[in-house]
Amino acid sequence: MRKKIVAGNWKMNNSLKEGLELAGRINELLKMRGKKEADVILAPPFIFLSDITKMIDPQLISVAAQNCASEEKGAFTGEISAEMVASTGATHVIIGHSERRSYFGEDDRMLNKKVNIALKNNLYPIFCCGEILNQREKGIHFEVIQKQLENGLFSLDSSEFSRVIIAYEPVWAIGTGVTATPEQAQEMHQHIRGLVDKKYGSSISEELTILYGGSCKPSNAGELFKNPDVDGGLIGGASLVAEDFISIIYSF
Repeated sequence: MRKKIVAGNWKMNNSLKEGLELAGRINELLKMRGKKEADVILAPPFIFLSDITKMIDPQLISVAAQNCASEEKGAFTGEISAEMVASTGATHVIIGHSERRSYFGEDDRMLNKKVNIALKNNLYPIFCCGEILNQREKGIHFEVIQKQLENGLFSLDSSEFSRVIIAYEPVWAIGTGVTATPEQAQEMHQHIRGLVDKKYGSSISEELTILYGGSCKPSNAGELFKNPDVDGGLIGGASLVAEDFISIIYSF
């Protein structure tokens, strides 16, 4: 059965103390609320990973890194390897977030290397794809997503691909106050599932979790999650407020 997932990407926010308090509060609220439809993942900054994996209940929350290096080890000052991420107890890693693509110039070739290294270290990649406003206005958004998936993921074999989670980010709807309509989200998620079906077959495409990653918040999560191909969200700002994040988790 296809997994529902709500993942919180904290980005570069919070001190260590604040991050531990936030994770603790989310853990506490999940215990209080009880049964939920979605798995929960927290993606704090690297330096929080070890502390957070030790304090949360792994039956309630999984932990992800926000990125990993494209090389296994060596003289790469400031980089964090997939092996290092896994050693903290984290189980997932976000790869190819729109901010990594746009601000740090990460291309499809590099992201493919990261995916392979993550899988080699038994991490589940949360692979991000998405188009910018200019590409959507030109009507080439479907082609952009297809290229990102083909170059970033489609070299994997079926068993490797089955460990991947995809997050669709309409880049024009991140931090702009604009949100893709539920219909736009469903249209692209359906397109992504169709591409995966053509490449890997229906048994894999139907099990694939596809998250929506564009300004999802308590006020619109329910409508977005009603779509048959929207399996949850990669949440940014709303994941920094425990009560808002919990509200999204229970929006299914």
